[in-house]
Amino acid sequence: MTSAFIKHVTLALTTVTLGLSVFTAAQAGAPEDVQRIRSSWENIKYRMPEKEQEEAMEKLNKEAARVKAQHPQDAAVLIWHGIIESSYAGLKGGLGALSLVKDAKLSFEDALAINSSALDGSAYTSLGSLYYQVPGWPIGFGDDRKAAELLKKGLSINPNGIDSNYFYGDFLFRSGDYEGAEKALKKALQAPAREGRALADEGRRKEVNELLAKVEKKLQK
Repeated sequence: MTSAFIKHVTLALTTVTLGLSVFTAAQAGAPEDVQRIRSSWENIKYRMPEKEQEEAMEKLNKEAARVKAQHPQDAAVLIWHGIIESSYAGLKGGLGALSLVKDAKLSFEDALAINSSALDGSAYTSLGSLYYQVPGWPIGFGDDRKAAELLKKGLSINPNGIDSNYFYGDFLFRSGDYEGAEKALKKALQAPAREGRALADEGRRKEVNELLAKVEKKLQK
């Protein structure tokens, strides 16, 4: 697994015991479950010390898998399962993480088959981010052309989103298109606030600014 991938997915907190009790389908519906695991992911990624994140994300990944088993036809559930699993893979690192990434890929693909517009096209953006961060053949399935195609589809659904523009900007930066990356990242900073996502918005803006600083250094050379 490349160091870039280990660092990123991007891609995502206090303690994860918060909201990690096991709910049955009768106790909570898919929207409540999505909100619960999303909130836990945000806390692990943006509040928890880095050295504690891997263990916490592993526990959350197991919980997300249970939620997925309860709501296998809910696109939002599948998307969040994929985000959490790929985040755990990034923290875990090494070749052992590749099976996790492949499973996350399947969750995003299944979500697209059910409802490609769910969560503002997040399945396209998340799947695209995997394609440019995972190593290519023969180790993994990485493919920059496929990444670009998916990321652009995500942007077509959510052209002003902070995540869709951040990941596209990150892809362009890694591809050497610094002017394009700068444009995408500046657009990400202009994204409207997401209701109930203050922590995620704050954390993502920090990531955008850090990457933008790297882009501007490249442009000054």
